[in-house]
Amino acid sequence: MTSKRRSAESEELNIWPSFTDLMSNAFMISMLLILLLVIKIPTKKQEQPKKAPPIIEIQDSGAYRFLSGSAESPAEMTNYLETKLVSQIEEQVRENKIDVIEIIGHTDAQPNAINAGNLDSKIQDVAANKFPISMLKASSNADLGLMRALTVVKILKNIQSSSSHLKGVKFRAYSAGQLILPRDIESADPQDGRRRRIEIRFTRDGKVTKVG
Repeated sequence: MTSKRRSAESEELNIWPSFTDLMSNAFMISMLLILLLVIKIPTKKQEQPKKAPPIIEIQDSGAYRFLSGSAESPAEMTNYLETKLVSQIEEQVRENKIDVIEIIGHTDAQPNAINAGNLDSKIQDVAANKFPISMLKASSNADLGLMRALTVVKILKNIQSSSSHLKGVKFRAYSAGQLILPRDIESADPQDGRRRRIEIRFTRDGKVTKVG
């Protein structure tokens, strides 16, 4: 009887090491599975904001200065557009998948001397190369800024149509008149020449959402 009791107690004691080993193995397997899941699940990298394309600014000064009230491109500016700006545009087109170039004309705030303008009736014909830019008469700084932007657009479009450059790019002319000061000045002088400039921006055509 005593022998049987001791045998039962011995078997009972032997169960605990086996149970402990089983639990230890189960814990190790669980940790291994968790580790495998962590390795397999890709960690989402925080996306860095893309660097915006540069803004090219052509100051209306020195050899690049338009005559007062005129939108005819100075010879030096035309040469710059044809020999240097084209390569800069094409570099941004490649790097940023650009398909639209915005040309913005900025003026100073000096009142325009001509009272009767003709942009409403003539600007589309000038844009279509039916008439030269000299046909246009500005009645405001907003008109003058648009005329000068259109001059640059016409030069670039001529390069596009007569060479292998600038293919697939659309050009748009805009005017800011005297409303937007350059970032680096806060001049209240309406005749401050630093206000006068042509700004070239790189963008992409987006989907139109109609409201109403």
